[in-house]
Amino acid sequence: MNPSPRYFPAIVRSEHDSALDALVALDLPRGEAMDLLVASWHQPGCAILAAVDGGRPVAAVPLADGRWAACNTFPEQVGATFADAERSLGKLLRRGRYGLVASVPAC
Repeated sequence: MNPSPRYFPAIVRSEHDSALDALVALDLPRGEAMDLLVASWHQPGCAILAAVDGGRPVAAVPLADGRWAACNTFPEQVGATFADAERSLGKLLRRGRYGLVASVPAC
């Protein structure tokens, strides 16, 4: 049985051709980024979560066109539904920010 995914808001910082490039753009050391990428291979289509700068949550999020977004994330606002996370995202977006709703499988 597959667990239901969890959704959270993410603010896009930049877009990249690969997940590795997105993770490195988020200031993760290349070795750590490679470890995260390898660990995520069994969950295609899901965001790759990490923490940088003393615990700041970030993620590489797959986009529909095959590229990856490097994002600041808000896992404390995780929702059980896409609509829950979309409402939270709406409150975070201002001054021209671009955001999206990311998903990860529930544990």
